[in-house]
Amino acid sequence: MTLWIFQRLLQAALVALAMAALLFLALQLIGSPVETLLPAEATHEERLRLIRDLGLDQPLHIQFLMFLKGMVQGNLGVSYVFKEPAVALILSRLPATLELALFAVLLSLIIGLPLGLIAGRRPHSLTAQTIMTGSILGFSLPIFWVGILLIMIFSVWLGWLPSSGRGQTVMVLGVGWSFLTWDGLRHLILPAFSLSLFNISMVTRLTESGVREAMSSEYVKFARAKGLAPRRILTVHVLKNVMIPVVTVVGLDIGTTIAFSVVTETIFAWPGMGKIIIDSIAALDRPVIVAYLMLVVLMFVLINLVVDILYRLLDPRIRLQGE
Repeated sequence: MTLWIFQRLLQAALVALAMAALLFLALQLIGSPVETLLPAEATHEERLRLIRDLGLDQPLHIQFLMFLKGMVQGNLGVSYVFKEPAVALILSRLPATLELALFAVLLSLIIGLPLGLIAGRRPHSLTAQTIMTGSILGFSLPIFWVGILLIMIFSVWLGWLPSSGRGQTVMVLGVGWSFLTWDGLRHLILPAFSLSLFNISMVTRLTESGVREAMSSEYVKFARAKGLAPRRILTVHVLKNVMIPVVTVVGLDIGTTIAFSVVTETIFAWPGMGKIIIDSIAALDRPVIVAYLMLVVLMFVLINLVVDILYRLLDPRIRLQGE
């Protein structure tokens, strides 16, 4: 197990290095920040001075080595717009985005697993057909439209939930969290549900297909022959096997949810990384763009590693094959 984890860490480092190289080359293609930072009436001497200060006069391979050195040290430059270190600026907004994404993933499990169990246990019933039809809507409806619809219904018409902002927060370990207060939780419900709708449909369908397959397996027939209650068979024996693909997909989807929470954060004015990255792209704020993308890449790599470890713990067959 230790050797396998070391191999996965080495693979993760190589993936991060490859993504850093691709990101560096992509930044060279989107244009020079000199045109963004200097006014149109700037002199030639001012342009040369800025190019020298930014290190753009160095050969490309030297610039890449400087880029890697800064990435390892956590120093990716100062934001051209916000005048703050880019990494610190992104990390200051990271807790809000993490809170939104993790709450959305939690909602997808809380809602999707029971719906999938119900639909898979009696797949030909009217309830199961209704659930599976509803899951198609979850896949089909665009996030921005769902967000606007939720605001119209629950904020404008009914007035039950706030439509924007993060609400009251509580400081824990120097970080503000909104889910620990009632006001913050009310602000979190609508954006989290909007972001989780696709995941709810995915978890529901994965669970339903897994339950249908497991209910016809030999170990379920043996459990029935022993006289076990149907609820115990479903929640103990079937659910354990169903959770293997669900954990894999949901674990990988955490990174996707974080990366694509930009739309939801914009609609609900959620103070996460989404608003910053939108403003930075418009202003060609390269340090902030690099810090955001590298953070997302590292999170994807870390989540992949954790999911692989959980997969081996849940499925003994994978452990035996590895040994």
